[in-house]
Amino acid sequence: MIFEKVIAIVAGSFLIGIGVNGFLVPHHLMDGGMIGVGLLAKYYFGLAPGGIMLLTSLPIYGLVFCYDRFLFYRSFHGMLLSSFFIDWLSFLREAMPTSLATASVVGGALIGIGVGTMLAYHSNTGGTDLLAQFLSRRNKLPVALLIFLIDGVIVAFSLEAIGLKRMLFSLITIASVAIATHYFSQIGPEPYLE
Repeated sequence: MIFEKVIAIVAGSFLIGIGVNGFLVPHHLMDGGMIGVGLLAKYYFGLAPGGIMLLTSLPIYGLVFCYDRFLFYRSFHGMLLSSFFIDWLSFLREAMPTSLATASVVGGALIGIGVGTMLAYHSNTGGTDLLAQFLSRRNKLPVALLIFLIDGVIVAFSLEAIGLKRMLFSLITIASVAIATHYFSQIGPEPYLE
């Protein structure tokens, strides 16, 4: 079981890195969550998205560590590996030419497959999803609603950097991520039900 979980986390993180670098970054597309925060830093300032994802997640992890250690330990390794693969696979940005529409669907699907696979083995990429889970446990608000609201704010901040057309295609990306995440989170030994 532990070996399967390690494989799921590594494979999921690798797929996230491919989705971000092979499809989203070349077309200046967005995702929500900390991946989206990392992409904003890339598009506005030319910074490494994985490193920014890691740095901006640390305060959330500090909060969760103090109040919910189980949630902390379940997600920290997924965030570290996802951040690593997002920056390590940056060479793919020039290697996979696709149309904007294809990139929005396929990039989102790869990210969703990666996230869903990790969720199926009770891990995650942390960040704003971790924050949403944490807030949901305390306020009884649906975690999906909190994720949607957080992602919406992040994508709204991208308008100036990527323009309206790419922002609209980014909504397709986010839908693709959500659909793939939902489907693949059910494949593990104990389906993800949160």
